[in-house]
Amino acid sequence: MRQIVPQLLWLGNARDARDASRLLDSGIAALVDLAVEELPARLPREVAYCRFPLMDGAGNPPGLLGSAVFATACLVRQQVPTLVCCGSGMSRSPAVVAVALALVRGDTPEESLRQVVAGCPHDVSPLLWSDLMTVYRQRPEPELPI
Repeated sequence: MRQIVPQLLWLGNARDARDASRLLDSGIAALVDLAVEELPARLPREVAYCRFPLMDGAGNPPGLLGSAVFATACLVRQQVPTLVCCGSGMSRSPAVVAVALALVRGDTPEESLRQVVAGCPHDVSPLLWSDLMTVYRQRPEPELPI
């Protein structure tokens, strides 16, 4: 598990998602679980849990991909300490985090991805990234407050 944004956003793998004491010790309040191949995590009641079972590659429903990205972006915007994880933490989680950060910061997804994976092992699926770029380009315009 490694921090992407200090005290706010972490990337991890399936094992990290199931280590409740480490999550709580790190101050993590929400978990975004992207691993279709893993059973849902059993977490303490204090930890919010969002599960978007994504495949590593093409074929994910666009609505599910968008929901994973927008939920992550919303948690970051609201300053909720969040861990985003997938099976090995090398493809789905860095890709979704990069697009979410691009939405929050106004960077390009490619720039965000370079920052997210800098100096760490990664293996982002080109097919997944392509589908995420489609979701990013087709994102809805932000709604104005009432």
